Amino acid sequence: MKSRLKVLRAERDLTQEQLADIVGVSRYAINALETERHDPSLDLAYRIASAFGQNVEAVFPNPYPPKA
Repeated sequence: MKSRLKVLRAERDLTQEQLADIVGVSRYAINALETERHDPSLDLAYRIASAFGQNVEAVFPNPYPPKA
């Protein structure tokens, strides 16, 4: 799943380890999300978005936008 995670983390000068501590996962989990090897659970997506003060779709854009 594409995400803005790496960009948002860099803008706030956070390491993967620091973000992992904030949201309660391992650094490996953050790395896996950033390299698109793993998709976040809904709970984790909300925790990450909250850590950045964003809504979930601002961090993890919807790959299936609504059809008109």
